[in-house]
Amino acid sequence: MVLRTLALLAVTALSASCSAARLPSPQAQAGSLAQMEVVDRTNGTTLPVYWYRGEHWIAGTPGHRYAVSIRNRSNGRILAVIAVDGVNAVSGETAAWNQTGYVLEPGGGFDIRGWRKSQERVAAFEFTALDNSYAARTGRPENVGVIGVAVFREAPRAAIAPMAPAPENKSSDAGAPRERDEAVASQRAESRLGTGHGRSETSRVTYTDFERAHPTPDEIVTIRYDSRENLIAMGVLPRPRQPAPVPNPFPNSESGFVPDPPR
Repeated sequence: MVLRTLALLAVTALSASCSAARLPSPQAQAGSLAQMEVVDRTNGTTLPVYWYRGEHWIAGTPGHRYAVSIRNRSNGRILAVIAVDGVNAVSGETAAWNQTGYVLEPGGGFDIRGWRKSQERVAAFEFTALDNSYAARTGRPENVGVIGVAVFREAPRAAIAPMAPAPENKSSDAGAPRERDEAVASQRAESRLGTGHGRSETSRVTYTDFERAHPTPDEIVTIRYDSRENLIAMGVLPRPRQPAPVPNPFPNSESGFVPDPPR
């Protein structure tokens, strides 16, 4: 079975700053068929991806705008269905695999900078408090803190499409441990980051037909996010080392004279 999708064709090239992004280690690479990176648009840096307990993590900064950069690493067109906090970033629906997304040409890339409002405009993605996230404000806070892309290959453009092999589910969710220290989990719940519905920006796309090779994704790329403080509390990032105190041979060396005795 194949599904024909009227999807959005990305017409903006991936920026040079995104294509030159570096990840901290090969194990932290997010995606093989499609490479996904998150760019902090406020300071122009690609956020390092950390591998922790079977999951990819990034540290966001509250108030900073960001973009999800997708690059097609295959030799054919792909469809990328993007979900932010469990919400389809194009349609605003609670995310599912069979929904609309962005079509990328072979070797092409696109910066997804916000919630799609029209073929011309988006509302910028920005890191914000959970309560102010778009998902929470629309009554769907359960999946705040995760960015996911379901990637589909295109069916061969022939009268009869050959049967595709069963896709390998590469979601980093599978088998990941969920146990957390209760105190840390409670503290994190009070200050978690989400993605807000930011300012209106120009981002032009057009419609195109896309026939999926099969109805389930060829790859699922997942990146979880939270504030740096919360990632440190969870153990994703190491605690900063405090400088060792320097011994002072005369700790009470204030100059002066003999004080009066207490009265």
